[in-house]
Amino acid sequence: MAKGKDLKPHIGIFGRRNNGKSSIINLMVNQDVAIVSPEPGTTTDPVKKSIEIFGIGPAIIVDTAGIDDTGELGEKRVKKTYEALKTIDCAILVIASNEFGFYEKELIKQFREFGIPYLILHNKSDIQGVEPITLDKIREFSKATVIDFTTINNQGLEKLTDELKRIIPETTYQKPSLLGGIVEPDGVVLLVTPIDSEAPDGRMILPQIMAIRDVLDNDNICIVLKETHLKQYFDQQMPRPQLVVTDSQAFAFVNSIVPSDIPLTSFSIVFARLRGDFEHYIAGTPALGKLQNGDSILILESCTHQVSCEDIGRHKLPRWIKEFSGKELNFEIVSGLNTVADISKYKMVIQCGGCVVTRKQLLNRLKPAVDAQIAVSNYGMTIAYLNGIFDRVMEPFAKLLQ
Repeated sequence: MAKGKDLKPHIGIFGRRNNGKSSIINLMVNQDVAIVSPEPGTTTDPVKKSIEIFGIGPAIIVDTAGIDDTGELGEKRVKKTYEALKTIDCAILVIASNEFGFYEKELIKQFREFGIPYLILHNKSDIQGVEPITLDKIREFSKATVIDFTTINNQGLEKLTDELKRIIPETTYQKPSLLGGIVEPDGVVLLVTPIDSEAPDGRMILPQIMAIRDVLDNDNICIVLKETHLKQYFDQQMPRPQLVVTDSQAFAFVNSIVPSDIPLTSFSIVFARLRGDFEHYIAGTPALGKLQNGDSILILESCTHQVSCEDIGRHKLPRWIKEFSGKELNFEIVSGLNTVADISKYKMVIQCGGCVVTRKQLLNRLKPAVDAQIAVSNYGMTIAYLNGIFDRVMEPFAKLLQ
């Protein structure tokens, strides 16, 4: 399933064919957005629909094909259903007619594998309610909440919504803070934002926009300038910033100007604390100093974009890493949410900031490498290490990490 640039919580609807998944979605969004048919297998590829959940806000409902689909085409549909798990923040497992067996258990195993909170909805209770023997079967395998449900009326909708609010991870909808715990109120934060050929026309990238708002939310004065005015700022004895945040690609230049006693980090790094695998990045980045001839490095981009000669992931990083290590290295670049078949062949994985994906999607993308104990890093930390300032740019986070 292609993941758009939608960072709302993703709620997946899973279950066997003809259990009423599409009818449940139509009830939740109060309109006919999913095709409903007594013919099994109506839903093919995963389908997304926006919804507003009181107490959570905007969310995305993902309707998936039946996990018991058959035939060659059915197997492809089931594969896409399981692939959708990588994008899901929480799940609704729909059962009906008191059926709970192999298919449901396999799904629950995957929920556990990907750390997805879930509930079980026994649908079509107007025809047949959930029986004690079914609850006993479920309890032998799962402690999830079980709700008897029907789409004939909306009486069970409030209970479903309340349970979703309880199990959806708060980190997926709480107001995020890039700089919380790093800066103190009533100070100055300096944001250095270079404008080069990679910068989008007429706008700023998401981490820069979020940083501006976050400086204000933390009751600070925000000053934004290009790197070409940085020396002028300090020469004119402007207010001393308590923190300087820069684009990672300008680390070398900015580090040479910002006094060593002023904390310095990058947009990519503060964003990684919010959305990336921060602790594994910190642990994995020093692997850059241990690369050997013939090692392979996987670079993961989260978005697809027009590539230029100044492209960070495809051109600059490979060149800088080769120059730093002095080794003959192999690089592979994968964009979007795509992964690789064999992660074991890589010595290291370097992930972009991930500003167009959710935290869950990014963590699941890195999971194969982390599970295989392969070093992972992100663009900002990698560039800092290559410039010999890794310890300096991590200093603002020292108290938080302790």
